[in-house]
Amino acid sequence: MTSSHSPRLPAHTPRLIATDLDGTLLRDDKSVSERTVAALAAAEEAGIEVFFVTGRPARWMDVVSDHVHGHGLAICANGAAVVDLHAGGKVIEARPLHRETALTVVRTLRAEAPGTTFAVELATGIHYEPDYPPFHLDPGATIATAEKLLHEDRPGSGAPVLKLLAHHPDLDPDAFLILARVAAGEHASITRSSPTALLEVSGLGVSKASTLALCCAERGISAEEVVAFGDMPNDVEMLTWAGTSYAMGNAHPDVIAAASGRTVANNEDGVAVVIERILEGL
Repeated sequence: MTSSHSPRLPAHTPRLIATDLDGTLLRDDKSVSERTVAALAAAEEAGIEVFFVTGRPARWMDVVSDHVHGHGLAICANGAAVVDLHAGGKVIEARPLHRETALTVVRTLRAEAPGTTFAVELATGIHYEPDYPPFHLDPGATIATAEKLLHEDRPGSGAPVLKLLAHHPDLDPDAFLILARVAAGEHASITRSSPTALLEVSGLGVSKASTLALCCAERGISAEEVVAFGDMPNDVEMLTWAGTSYAMGNAHPDVIAAASGRTVANNEDGVAVVIERILEGL
């Protein structure tokens, strides 16, 4: 493993940089540093496309919408949506979680981990159960049981389900993830990015990696020409797929194991450090 102070450069000239946001590109205060803004702009100017690839929904992309150039696209909801940030975060492609599948996961986790509460992330907004922690209150949210929220006749039922969120008040986050994957992994893709026991459930085969691969294929870009950055388990598949990948200095152990290299922490502008070195090499 290369030192985080001197990250290994890609073997191939990169054509695309794919970066997670929270804990990776963003500092802990959710800001984008001036150094990082300059590095992203310099990469685009050098002909390297930049894709933001995040678990965030489109409505939380304002923090970086001013820093996307050229194509204007971002991958949101762990690969469930490709959005156009130049068009206000409009969803241009969705890879939804089928409602019946989501209900199967709900029933399974209720049985395997009593006390689990759920939220449903639609393309149009989030809705949640009465006991689900209100991490981000949405004035337009419907509050009801997951079974009712996922019923076809509920408000917003015509919108694609992008993610099912499952929270447990007591379980260890990694233990909850393992439990859920064993119990329900045959039905859906399950991951996590929060420091709490909060799981993110997508359609089977939907991940940051699989959607990024589709976007790259449309551009004739190979995995070897992609440089990726991440810090949490929902980044593992993307970091494994990319030809060159970097775990942040603050990354989860599974991310460090998956990445081909390391950089410094998000609060030290670890993404910018690598981009600057890549551009120097060009």
